[in-house]
This record gives sequence, structure tokens and C-alpha cells, in this order.
Amino acid sequence: MVVRFECRTVLALSPSEAFERSLDIDLHMASMARSRERAVAGVTSGRIGPGEQVTWRAWHFGVPLSMTSRITAYDEPRCFIDEQVRGPFRSFRHVHRFEPTADGTGAIMTDEVEFVAPFGPLGRIAEVVLGPYLRHLIEARNAHLAERGTG
Repeated sequence: MVVRFECRTVLALSPSEAFERSLDIDLHMASMARSRERAVAGVTSGRIGPGEQVTWRAWHFGVPLSMTSRITAYDEPRCFIDEQVRGPFRSFRHVHRFEPTADGTGAIMTDEVEFVAPFGPLGRIAEVVLGPYLRHLIEARNAHLAERGTG
């Protein structure tokens, strides 16, 4: 079963700045410090771009996990998509959208995530836990981006 959710975050950044920061590997690692997430292969620092990939290693649920994702679509500064190439999910797709706020003073960043858990029928049980867990991770990352956009 495909699990889908969406997170919307208002940032005190232009859509272009929000787009750039969302592609910043170092900023991503800083936002995920609690899970000890590190870029270990591919683009491991600076900005990731179209067609490039990164392998992340992190600890989730007390288990070390690795996931390689690639930027599969890129429409600067409006949208980009990253998708799992190798990793713990049967599939994982993350659409990042950026648009100006109604008053033009910031950006609305929308994250659309869809994934299929591993483990076949047992994966349905995992999805009940993974959906809220992933939403929390993305909300924490977005709060980190929002904090960095106010100064």
C-alpha cells in the first residue's frame, strides 16, 4: 500500500532561497543531527543538483540504515523530486515545491512524500509507524530551515 502525506511550511525566505537551502547537504545534516544522519557517498557536502545522488547513513529506531536517493526531476526554483535508488523502502518519493506567499514576503514550501514500506504484508504494520515518524522528521527539518531563514 502506498502511504502519502503532505507538509506545508511558511519560510521567511524567497522561493529561490528556500529551493537552494533544500538542496544543501550540510544544512540537511545539521537538521538531522539527532539521528546522526551523514552523507557518506555521492554528493557529500554543498549543493546537490539534477541527476546527482547521495547516500545517507543514519540511526532510526536504534538501527543503522542507509538510503541512496537521486534528484530525478528539477525545475528551479519551483520544484525538485528525490527518489530512493537503494534503501530500506520498497519505494520512496519526495516532491519539494516552492511558491511565494500571498503577500510576496516569503515562501510556502510543500513536501509531498509517498512511500511503500518493505516486508510485503508485514509492511502494512510498519507503515502505521513509519508515516507519522517520517512526517515528524520532515517537520523537524523544515523547522530547522525556517529558523535559518529568519536571520
